[in-house]
Amino acid sequence: MPSCSPDCCLLRPGEIVKIFNEDGMGKVVEIPADMTARDLCQFLVYKNHCVDDNSWALVEHHPALGLERCLEDHELIAQVQTSMISESKFLFRKNYAKYEFFKNPLNFFPEQMVAWCQETNGTIPPSQLLQNFLNSSSCPEIQGYLYVKETGRKSWKKLYVFLRRSGLYFSTKGMSKEPRHLQLLADLEDSNVFTVITGRKQHNAPTDFEFCLKPNKGKNEVKELRILCAEDEQSRTCWMTAFRLFKYGILLYQNYKIHQQRKMLLSHFPAPVRSVSESSLVAMDFSGRTGRVIDNPVEAQSAAMEEGHAWRVKEKSAYEYPGKPQLFTPFVIKWRMFLLRDSQSNPKAFVLTLCHHQKIKHFQILPCEEDGQMFLSLDDSATKFTDLIQLVEFYTLNRGVLPCKLKHPCTMVAL
Repeated sequence: MPSCSPDCCLLRPGEIVKIFNEDGMGKVVEIPADMTARDLCQFLVYKNHCVDDNSWALVEHHPALGLERCLEDHELIAQVQTSMISESKFLFRKNYAKYEFFKNPLNFFPEQMVAWCQETNGTIPPSQLLQNFLNSSSCPEIQGYLYVKETGRKSWKKLYVFLRRSGLYFSTKGMSKEPRHLQLLADLEDSNVFTVITGRKQHNAPTDFEFCLKPNKGKNEVKELRILCAEDEQSRTCWMTAFRLFKYGILLYQNYKIHQQRKMLLSHFPAPVRSVSESSLVAMDFSGRTGRVIDNPVEAQSAAMEEGHAWRVKEKSAYEYPGKPQLFTPFVIKWRMFLLRDSQSNPKAFVLTLCHHQKIKHFQILPCEEDGQMFLSLDDSATKFTDLIQLVEFYTLNRGVLPCKLKHPCTMVAL
């Protein structure tokens, strides 16, 4: 997982985007120009108190066109937003299958659709198959029949199509691969692959397995889309996965490795960063040096009401008021900006980096064990927490050993 240097603790002004959760609620976030989809997902996990199971993703959704796609981890949010219209939006939701093709490539690439597999006339080892997809000099091609919607018409044509790193082509003469029989359908470099979510009715599609190639630049109109339709779900998944591999190559594999490393890091703790629910926690009083369980039900109810009020006041920002973005003053952030990152010296630890009075200070968060259960602490086990969310919530309301209370989470992560 990428870590942050002290230099990135000051949030630079950037674009303002609105992210919608699975429950339909939106949250406005200001992002720097170089924030990636991975960085934003990390921020939203902590901000929304989500279970950090390393499966969250950012989705580009176009309701007017009936399209959506999962952003790649390395993509810049500000750059993607430039190709979106007012009706389009970002969704924050889970995607467990984002990198499954690296684990089981043969399930995603049937041999009859991979030209290289047919030419060898034998079973292809999964490692060799992926290596050839990632290797630009010996990249295989995907081939097979697709229904292609004619531009400006409601009719479809069944064509034999070839997907290469240079683009998507169809043969004008049966299954011929001769250059004189191939015509370009779409360029990979300037397009992204989307799932069509509106069903067969809008485009009168011959099957339910639609997808399309949408140009990155344009007016976002239906006539600019290259709409395609596969025979079945496996074929559609193969075409769309191959498109991602051809477009990004080794960069996609690097995203997967970071994903795996972070998954391994989270597995060190039996209770990873998770949602804090009333059913899983007891009432605690953190006003002293160490925590105290509140046994009195009346006192517990009073503490819960006070904490809820404090949380609502803390979360209330200028962004929550439509039409008043001018209330936000970025210069205030530099006084109490903080971020959490992995420790570079201890793979099992984290670091809280705090910017206070324009000075950068670092506090190591170490794992500690008590009665067989793992906790996190930054004050030599005097105050212990089951996860990072609890720790941040405590130091947002209590100064403790820190020079000040935590105020503004940093949304900037440097790669």
